Amino acid sequence: MTRKSPVLLPETADALAVLGNQIRTARHERGWTAAQLAERLRVSVPTVLALERGAPGTAIGTVFNAAVLAGVPLFGVEDRVELTKMRRRGEERLALIGQRVRPSAKERVDRHEF
Repeated sequence: MTRKSPVLLPETADALAVLGNQIRTARHERGWTAAQLAERLRVSVPTVLALERGAPGTAIGTVFNAAVLAGVPLFGVEDRVELTKMRRRGEERLALIGQRVRPSAKERVDRHEF
């Protein structure tokens, strides 16, 4: 049974293509073949080629690992310490909001939920 690819919003497809291009460019700048990056990632060469094409079915962890190994900054941050700070700030913000999102009373009435 084949996996279905998700339907992508145009912005999502563009973002995948941009990141894939950045990874491929960085890999070339390092003088690595697709096989060498695949070995470092512990994935197949077709997986590397797919992520460089911006294929939506590639696991996000694999894509991010490829970016880090190739030297592509994630979220515009080149410093790992700054990325860790961003993560902590996000976790702190999440801790301040509720665990669930509930529809407003008006939305519940509009949908006849009580």
